[in-house]
Amino acid sequence: MKISLIDAGKRYNREWIFRQLNLEFLTGNSYAITGANGSGKSTLLQVIAGSLILNEGKIIINDQPATDDAFKLVSLAAPYLELIEEMTGAEFLEFHSKFKPFLNNWDANTILHKVELDHAAHKQIRNYSSGMKQRIKLAQCILSNCPFILLDEPCTNLDEKGIVLYHHLIETYTKERCVMVSSNDKTEFSFCQEKIDIQEFKKTSAL
Repeated sequence: MKISLIDAGKRYNREWIFRQLNLEFLTGNSYAITGANGSGKSTLLQVIAGSLILNEGKIIINDQPATDDAFKLVSLAAPYLELIEEMTGAEFLEFHSKFKPFLNNWDANTILHKVELDHAAHKQIRNYSSGMKQRIKLAQCILSNCPFILLDEPCTNLDEKGIVLYHHLIETYTKERCVMVSSNDKTEFSFCQEKIDIQEFKKTSAL
């Protein structure tokens, strides 16, 4: 399975974040997306996830133009994505599973166990620490039954134990899938097979 970006361009107002971007992402491979702050790393992931629309070019998923159904094959975790904090951890993961089932049809309790949050299953997410919230985000992304896993600064708010858990999740559950990591921290993308510098596609010229 693959995702292809063909002559892809995204701009905000009159400034191009990236342009004439041609990339291919294959399952079984992992990719680090690097670049200075504000260079467009997060924007690229959001475009691939279907959260943002390209201004030019196109996205092809499995040789078909990207559609809402096709984007269901993609899962994203990022610091700027909000959790439903009124829900408990178990309620949130059960809710999420209605849209994107988990690997092996695991239930919420199994997922919470995988990220070592069994003790917080019935606690409202509003009462979670920042590190616990990040574990929930990683769980709903990495453990969803999607072939394309997108991770934006995935170790945000994680302590040393949480970082070890992150690498365990990657090593154990993503080998047959495609992983894209947006980061400048090698701790987060040390396992990636390919590296893409988004600044190579940065276009600052006005329209």
